[in-house]
Amino acid sequence: MPVTKSPGKAARPKSTAGRFRIKRIYEPASKDDGLRVLVDRLWPRGIAKQKAHIDLWLRDLSPSDELRRMVHADPAKWGEFVKAYGRELKQEPARTALADLRKLPRSRPVTLLYAARDEAHNNAVALKRWLERAK
Repeated sequence: MPVTKSPGKAARPKSTAGRFRIKRIYEPASKDDGLRVLVDRLWPRGIAKQKAHIDLWLRDLSPSDELRRMVHADPAKWGEFVKAYGRELKQEPARTALADLRKLPRSRPVTLLYAARDEAHNNAVALKRWLERAK
C-alpha cells in the first residue's frame, strides 16, 4: 500500500477511508462485502453460523454491556455513547482487537457486521467512524 512521508517522521499508510463498511448481519452476504467481521459480543439470534459467512468474530471490539444498554434504551445519548466507547477502544482487550482488525489485508474491503435493529445508533457505526478518524 502506498505510504505518505513527512520530513523527520516515519512513513504511515494512507487513509483507509472507504475500506470499512457496515452491514446488519441479517442482510444476505455478498461477495462485495470482502472480509466479514462480526463486532458484537453475543452471537446474533436466529442466525446459523454457516449462513452468517463470518470470517472473523472480534467480540472484544464490542462496547461494555453498560454502554450497549445505554444507547439501546435512549438513542438521544448517542454522543455520550460514542465518546465513552472511544475510551473503551483505547483500553485492553479492545486495543489488541483493533490491532488485529488493522492487520487484515488491505486489498479488499472489511465489512463490520452488527445485529442491532437501529441502523444509525449501534457500535458498528461508531467503530467505523472511529477507525476512519484514527490515523
